Amino acid sequence: MARTNPKTIARAKRVQRIRKRISGSSERPRLRVSKSNQHIYAQIIDDSLGRTLVAMSTMDKEYTPGDEKGKIGAAKQVGLLLASRAKAAGISKVVFDRGGALYHGRVKSLSEGAREGGLEF
Repeated sequence: MARTNPKTIARAKRVQRIRKRISGSSERPRLRVSKSNQHIYAQIIDDSLGRTLVAMSTMDKEYTPGDEKGKIGAAKQVGLLLASRAKAAGISKVVFDRGGALYHGRVKSLSEGAREGGLEF
């Protein structure tokens, strides 16, 4: 059964529009961000192989809620941890895919954390 909620349809259109232009390769994989009401998830994907190279989320065992305040602080910490995992995997440059969400709030915080951790995009 297809979802007919107008917000869901509009978001799916945004995702398709973004994915037409953005694709991850072996030298510059795609950093994909998705979020729910409570958690945020990030993956670094090589689209040429169709594989997830590195992943991190607030559900991960390595993530521990610390001094950050709220979901925006948690997103920044996820970005920092993702960048450290990416560096360990030999990834330094990525293409950012915001997943149909606005570049604002948690998505922006995650990307700033990833930049601080050493990823270039």
